[in-house]
Amino acid sequence: MSKNVTIIGAGLVGSLLSILLSKRGYKVNIYERRSDMRKENMSAGKSINLALSDRGWRGLQKAGIAEDIKKIAIPMYGRHIHHKDGSTVFQPYGREDQAIYSVSRGDINKKLMDLAEHQNKVNIHFNMRCLHVDRPNMKSSFENSENGKIVHDETDLLFAADGAFSAGRLAMQLQNDRFEYNQHYIDCGYKELIIPPGEGGSFKLEKNALHIWPRGSFMMIALPNPDGNFTCTLFLPFEGEKSFLNLQTKEQVSAFFASEFPDAVPLMPTLLEDFFKNPTSSLVTVKCFPWTFDNKLALIGDAAHAIVPFYGQGMNCGFEDCVVLDELIEKHKENWTGIFPEYQTLRKPDGDAIADLAIANFVEMRDKTADPKFILQKKIEARFSAKYPDKWIPLYTMVTYSPHIRYSTALKEGARQQEIMDKIMDLPGIENKWDSEEIESKILTML
Repeated sequence: MSKNVTIIGAGLVGSLLSILLSKRGYKVNIYERRSDMRKENMSAGKSINLALSDRGWRGLQKAGIAEDIKKIAIPMYGRHIHHKDGSTVFQPYGREDQAIYSVSRGDINKKLMDLAEHQNKVNIHFNMRCLHVDRPNMKSSFENSENGKIVHDETDLLFAADGAFSAGRLAMQLQNDRFEYNQHYIDCGYKELIIPPGEGGSFKLEKNALHIWPRGSFMMIALPNPDGNFTCTLFLPFEGEKSFLNLQTKEQVSAFFASEFPDAVPLMPTLLEDFFKNPTSSLVTVKCFPWTFDNKLALIGDAAHAIVPFYGQGMNCGFEDCVVLDELIEKHKENWTGIFPEYQTLRKPDGDAIADLAIANFVEMRDKTADPKFILQKKIEARFSAKYPDKWIPLYTMVTYSPHIRYSTALKEGARQQEIMDKIMDLPGIENKWDSEEIESKILTML
């Protein structure tokens, strides 16, 4: 077959996919609804910094661009918990050398676009809104939002990589009988805030950590950027006693932050301005099926499996889609009648699993990271895992640092481990004997 590919969406996944395909000789046209962010002064307001972990790095390494991205990423070796009384505690993610990496969504997207265009076979067309996909004839139409012109595209393969509210997915939904689609909004929204750098671009908080202010039904997080600032995100219910609904005036916002995040307020001189300027955004999970059509079209990234950001795996999962697809191209010698069905069979269970894990991790981050019992459980697991690494890999390690373990496997294994830990944590006097041989042998017996 000829090697023309159309990708809808020049976001993170679309850009990485274009690089991998172009390296295999495919000619790629990307149609992006937005204007070229590299030519604009990107304003803050609706971005959550992203956390690159091993699954994501694997995709970047496969494309040969990991070193380019490392230059704009900051390693975070654990969670830095900020309690309401001003005390703090550091909770490492794993071993000393294990980190996740903070990257600005805008910065990594710009860099991926640059790297995609450096491949001679990739063209990105901006301000192009997808109007229609003619599935039987593999033709698409796009409207240029600047001049209103309609552009028609004909291709051999098409990928919809255009995010949670994918136009490509909608086209498939309308043309496919029994297309399954489910979207679920959590009751929390988010708002971006900022901690600017100190003098000379210094960091006002510990640089190599993900900062969390857990407060039960809500939380704030902060991730570092190379220029010394921190992108903060407030996750808060839309309605209720402590909610966005009850933060309508400067006085209400000031009082809320002074009460809940007293150590952060002095670091946020533009708090009130940012709060009222930046939008309150919602968080959605999308599950759908099928992901592939006629062995010529496929959904990928958020278009197939949008998830909430609380495991830091949205981008990593999308990049892993690209890795799996690239490996299947190799395995099936570019026979797409074999590639597409296996891609869907492999990735659909994993997309569903990480969606469920991400929701569960929201509860963990906002409720449990400040709970002494939870902290003790993590210590027991870490100790046991260090002694018996072949018998116990903590769930967070499986998801974040073990790309050879599928998300769906991690979900099942994590549930089994939690059953064991529930019994261990219920033992009388566990606080005093958590590191004893008795506890160790009990876990071994239950395993």
